[in-house]
Amino acid sequence: MIDTIIRIAVLLFAVTIHEYSHGKAALSLGDPTAKNSGRLTLNPIRHIDPIGAVCMYLFGIGWAKPVPVNTAYFANRRKDTILMAISGPVSNLAAAFVAGLLIRYYDMPVDIYRLILVNMLLLNIGLGLFNLLPIPPLDGSHVLENILPSGLASGYQKIRRYAPIVFLGILIADHYLKFNIFGRILSYPIIATAELFAGPKIFHLLRIYRF
Repeated sequence: MIDTIIRIAVLLFAVTIHEYSHGKAALSLGDPTAKNSGRLTLNPIRHIDPIGAVCMYLFGIGWAKPVPVNTAYFANRRKDTILMAISGPVSNLAAAFVAGLLIRYYDMPVDIYRLILVNMLLLNIGLGLFNLLPIPPLDGSHVLENILPSGLASGYQKIRRYAPIVFLGILIADHYLKFNIFGRILSYPIIATAELFAGPKIFHLLRIYRF
């Protein structure tokens, strides 16, 4: 029960800073849409996507409710969209980095403290790296779309309307049919990043708490 409560609390924190960062970045780039719609807030309830949250809890992969963005406000639409898109994953990696430093230099043999830090490290890295995948509707798809030449970007936009349904189907099939596609893609980067941030001590904690 304690493990579940900690996992849910850390997940709420991770998705909240992720979406808040999108809104804050958009505002700094001239777009007040998120602020005007009440999404520039650290209240996690405002950012939860029910399906994304359930998928994150069950499958270890998920997403939050995207903040509304109007790219017409951006001075340089393509560059500013990329900056806005990567701000969410960057915020998660920054939170994971802080957790890693605490594990590396301020470890205490207290189970709750360690569980919070390990969950903070792994969930934030997982959410950050997962959202960088160039698959609609993830943040990485906005980066890819604005890097591509205009002709290819236009074609890429056309698949967006179908992508979330297809993506959810792949996610469910990946889990229940044991293809482990996302696990194969993300497992090594997550562990490598966790070791980079927290040092070799992370492997000891993963064994203790059976992650």
